[in-house]
Amino acid sequence: MFPRPIQKASPAAQITYKTLLPISLILWLLPLIAVAIFSVKPAADFTTGNYWGWPSSFEGVTNYTRVFFDSDMPRYLLNSVLITIPTVLGALALSCMTGFALGVYKFRGNFLIFFMFIAGNFVPFQILMVPVRDLTIDLGLYDTKAGLILFHVAFQTGFCTLFMRNFIRALPYELIEAARVEGVSEIKIFWYIVLPIMRPAIAALSVLIFTFIWNDYFWAVVLTQGPGAQPVTAGITSFNAQFGVAYNMLSAGSIVAALPPVLMFFLMQRHFIAGLTLGAVK
Repeated sequence: MFPRPIQKASPAAQITYKTLLPISLILWLLPLIAVAIFSVKPAADFTTGNYWGWPSSFEGVTNYTRVFFDSDMPRYLLNSVLITIPTVLGALALSCMTGFALGVYKFRGNFLIFFMFIAGNFVPFQILMVPVRDLTIDLGLYDTKAGLILFHVAFQTGFCTLFMRNFIRALPYELIEAARVEGVSEIKIFWYIVLPIMRPAIAALSVLIFTFIWNDYFWAVVLTQGPGAQPVTAGITSFNAQFGVAYNMLSAGSIVAALPPVLMFFLMQRHFIAGLTLGAVK
């Protein structure tokens, strides 16, 4: 059973829907709105208890300028870029090849290997905190960007493989059979036939993985310390030591840290929606 479109509901249901939807949207965005308002307030508003009132003065330019020039925010942003981009590329490269192998070839153990990729997604990552941290220390990768990159690639490849394998299995198998009849090698089939068709899925997955890795806080705190390798999500916590209890600076830094994933989504929105809905209507 599919939900009935709201246009076909009763007038009372439509009025209720149109009334509750804006209220729900405002409640959902309220924390973000509060952070945006806090980021333009002066520090004096917090000492006087002016948490939700109109700012006594607008200090947005001053706050954001201090975030960039009086802290290590540029380094944290660069660290996030140097961690996120290689992770996205590595996870996509591995998952495209693995998804192609699991989705096209039929061999003994195919489903078992696929199950192992899926099973990794259901392991609570909190229980892996100590062994993963000890492993990075033993390998000399603790507090390095390479350690975070390798860890994220390993953990994201399972979800990406699930996504890519199911996408490839939905493709017309006749294309691959026709290429084999023409004598095209398997590598060329993957590179010139399957991979171009997968571009919508790759774009959608890129946005998802970029958002996951950029917004990661747990592993950034567990596996790094200091501005040398910390991404922006963990680096913002250093503002407490640098600026004291300055919620305006924390709010401004949080807004800056949240902008790249938002921009990424809007830039890739068309490809993202096409990748998620491809095959929904035939």
